[in-house]
Amino acid sequence: QVQLVESGGGLVQPGGSLRLSCAASGKIFVRMGWYRQARGNQRELVAAITGGISTVYADAVKGRFTISRDKNTVNLQMNSLKPEDTAIYYCNAMVPGAYEYWGQGTQVTVSS
Repeated sequence: QVQLVESGGGLVQPGGSLRLSCAASGKIFVRMGWYRQARGNQRELVAAITGGISTVYADAVKGRFTISRDKNTVNLQMNSLKPEDTAIYYCNAMVPGAYEYWGQGTQVTVSS
């Protein structure tokens, strides 16, 4: 049984930092990442890491966010947060064959 357990969301002031973590279990995951969905918007890719080495970032977060992976835990270090980063952040894990699993989501709110 696959489980993705997210942690680390919360409320932070603009310019602040948060670290999201997602612990996955139950399968071998070839790609892990984070997506976000702001109110009224579609879910979008934030960052992903494949094979523990190859990373991809949304243009909006390049230079501010860093994704990393340690075994089946994927972390997202978010620095210099902006109000437009406010969203529900979802952990995503992909197995061979491209089937994807999702976490339950964690709220990130950037506000003064």
